[in-house]
Amino acid sequence: MARIEVVGINLDGAAGLSASVKQLINKATVLIGSSRHLSYFPKHPATQIVLNNLDRAIENIYQLLTTDNNIVILVSGDPLFFGLGRLLLEKLPAEQLSFHPHLSSIQLAFSRLKLPWQDAKVISIHGRSPDELIKLLQQGEDKIAILTDTEHNPSAIARLYLALDLPTFYCFWVCENLGGEAEKITLFSAENIAKLANLTADDFAPLNVVILLHQEVIDKSLIPNSLPVIGIPDSAFLSFRDRPGLMTKREIRIAILGELALQPKQIVWDIGAGIGSVAIEIARLCPTSQVYAIEKTAIGQTLIEQNCQRLQVNNVIIVRGNAPEILSQLPAPDRIFIGGSGGNLADILDICQKKINLEGLLVIALATLENLYQCLDWFPRHSWQYRLLQLQISRSTPVGSLTRFTPLNPVTIITAFPTHSKETDNR
Repeated sequence: MARIEVVGINLDGAAGLSASVKQLINKATVLIGSSRHLSYFPKHPATQIVLNNLDRAIENIYQLLTTDNNIVILVSGDPLFFGLGRLLLEKLPAEQLSFHPHLSSIQLAFSRLKLPWQDAKVISIHGRSPDELIKLLQQGEDKIAILTDTEHNPSAIARLYLALDLPTFYCFWVCENLGGEAEKITLFSAENIAKLANLTADDFAPLNVVILLHQEVIDKSLIPNSLPVIGIPDSAFLSFRDRPGLMTKREIRIAILGELALQPKQIVWDIGAGIGSVAIEIARLCPTSQVYAIEKTAIGQTLIEQNCQRLQVNNVIIVRGNAPEILSQLPAPDRIFIGGSGGNLADILDICQKKINLEGLLVIALATLENLYQCLDWFPRHSWQYRLLQLQISRSTPVGSLTRFTPLNPVTIITAFPTHSKETDNR
């Protein structure tokens, strides 16, 4: 029966192999690998099979299983780490396979960066969908190591990152030809990631990995000098470290601002303000208004304060406390936005009804059916009129050289007002 030795090899070729592995290769009667791998052994007497058609190569190996050949398959790095090993185990008898791993490109990358990597998230988008990468970026993972290909190259990854418009900043380490004479490691900081979008796959060596490192300290210079009047980019806000996506997204914010029908010199409540994105948008649009951002968590309160400083807003008043208890201490509002209720929605609405001014307006953004049903029960029983707006928004996302839509979570917006209000549009 043939023995199949699967040998990991890096760009330093035979020089990087141990004596025992070299001996296995010397004894090979069949040597299989890519043209690059076989070029490391130009004078080897074995029959050589170029691994350019995987299915055909597997078929050739299968036909040799009952012979007494010594078969050596050369692969990059660790064959059982996003390598050929998994496929070989699926197609060939495991008892005839032995694996001899070399250092993986990920190991080499982190060693060059002098960083521990036991806590890194490692993914491959080599011939795969970038969906897992999108999820990791949205979660704000500290360290993400990415195995690339010509389509999902460093430039494409940068464009994907930028298109997501995340409130999480990464620096990009592009590590090329690791272990070879042409090894190159380049840092692209958060400030110059945008430049990557102008690069192509040809600007990087085919053999590269990308390491994304989360930047904890964000400089104010990263905020665009000319923010729009309405619709601040999500990436301009500091967000929760463990839940960077937990914020009212830009497109939803714009719809909320429209529904609030804001006027100058108003008192506005933002209940469950989170990181303050809605409150800050209101404050920028209406600098003569007073915006009360009610937030119960200490980290949320800190983030609101930091975001106000970053975006140079001085008419947001941070209210530290739980709704509905804290609401009775606040001045009567002209506008109320409820972005979070902490499970106390009905009680909050009761207080809002008592406090809201005569021509007041209330807007609620809802992500769950249960809260929607609770509102649809509460408003008719308390003689409030309301209208519903459901938003199902998708953003364009680059996928290599193509583009697709990535959906945001659907949100239902309720705009409501007491029956004594002049507002009569009950669509």
